[in-house]
Amino acid sequence: MHGKYFISGRFLVSALKSFFGHIFITLEVSPKKERGQRMRAFLILEDGTVFAGTSIGSTREVVSEIVFNTSMTGYLEVLTDPSYAGQAVVMTYPLIGNYGITPDMESERPWPDGYIVRELSRMPSNFRCEGTIQDFLKKYDIPGVAGIDTRALTKILREKGTMNGMITTNENYDLDEVLPKLKAYTTGKVVDKVTCKEKYTLPGDGYKVALLDVGAKKNIARSLNARGCEVTVYPARTPAVEILAAKPDGIMLSNGPGDPKDCDTIIDEVRKLYESDVPIFAICLGHQLMALATGADTHKLKYGHRGGNHPVKDLQTGRVYISSQNHGYVVDTERLNPNVAVPAFVNVNDGTNEGLRYIEKNIFTVQFHPEACPGPLDSGYLFDLFLDMMGGKRNA
Repeated sequence: MHGKYFISGRFLVSALKSFFGHIFITLEVSPKKERGQRMRAFLILEDGTVFAGTSIGSTREVVSEIVFNTSMTGYLEVLTDPSYAGQAVVMTYPLIGNYGITPDMESERPWPDGYIVRELSRMPSNFRCEGTIQDFLKKYDIPGVAGIDTRALTKILREKGTMNGMITTNENYDLDEVLPKLKAYTTGKVVDKVTCKEKYTLPGDGYKVALLDVGAKKNIARSLNARGCEVTVYPARTPAVEILAAKPDGIMLSNGPGDPKDCDTIIDEVRKLYESDVPIFAICLGHQLMALATGADTHKLKYGHRGGNHPVKDLQTGRVYISSQNHGYVVDTERLNPNVAVPAFVNVNDGTNEGLRYIEKNIFTVQFHPEACPGPLDSGYLFDLFLDMMGGKRNA
């Protein structure tokens, strides 16, 4: 760890740049005391910034894309959201884990590569608590760092944009070796990692909905099932002809991780679904895939939208909804063919696209998550709209 300034103090947070371009940020009370109590861990960013804290979860070393989430609650839903595959998540809320691990999971397991918090509650209190985050992270071999200034880290990511980083417990790391690894990292085709392995069905006596799982959160299928729909969930690479052969009343395209342009063969199948007359509702990655399948373009945001407090405006009614979001890419409306689709929602904060309505098609798509509950139920009506597209609320 040559060429490093080491700064310590209980309430002092400092960042100094050494002659070697190495920034080191720490919140330690005392290096020696901390080392004797808990294993130290480091978060190294690709710009050379280093944060020091304590290790939580697994002690293995990992390289990932570092993103931040601004939610005040719902940390378990964040951990189990498949859209975080290939990323390490920074929670901006200062205390995480106070109600422990509860049944509020969006998939069977957590998906982030790493977890970064200011303070981790080690004594959770909740009548539904089934364990601690620390044990949960260890069980699934996910490394993390606690005790760092997540505000300073978030400001860096906002100013410089999302960047790659390494979580390590190796105090003898060499920046000359680490930084090239960080710059070379890509999330890759992570949809194949998170999709279901085979199709399955949630029984219902209403409309038959085919859900293409490109990283689906459980609550999407549950929201449809609660409205009486029979939901058949298909793996991401299921051919369109197989889905259409089942004669669904509607098709749902789910959320998911990674760059939508990496889903080239899936986009080809989505185009075939578009060309059918089956009503389609798409969320997040599904929204982006439908746009790409119909000739539009997507681009990466500077630091993305991740949290439960993002306002979106319905362009038809003018009403603003509070939405849950988790995405790093957005549909480019400047490349949108108005004869194919028109904007339906816009992000109030930065003016980016939040939804599309397709011309002469029973298709609408949104960038945000109507199955989540930030408002708490602001945009759940979109599922009812989908039922109306399929012919009305048969089982209402």
